[in-house]
Amino acid sequence: MFECHWKSTLGVECPGCGFQRSVDLLFHGDLWGSIQLFPATIPLIATLLFTVLHLRFKFRKGAMLIVGLFSLSAGLILLNFCLKAF
Repeated sequence: MFECHWKSTLGVECPGCGFQRSVDLLFHGDLWGSIQLFPATIPLIATLLFTVLHLRFKFRKGAMLIVGLFSLSAGLILLNFCLKAF
């Protein structure tokens, strides 16, 4: 796993801390553990996969769905960061 430069320098977790461990848990089948560690993992992966599919197949409302998935991911990242900080 990569070390978080922000955490090692400032001593606090960054908004992305936990993502690597969350993906690792997800790949090992621990869905609930992944969600608890970093709730935005699944929406982020869904956003990336759907973006690749949209670039290949040009879905009619694909761009709107990508914006929605990205907004959901960003909101979850921000909420998770705020809950960890306080």
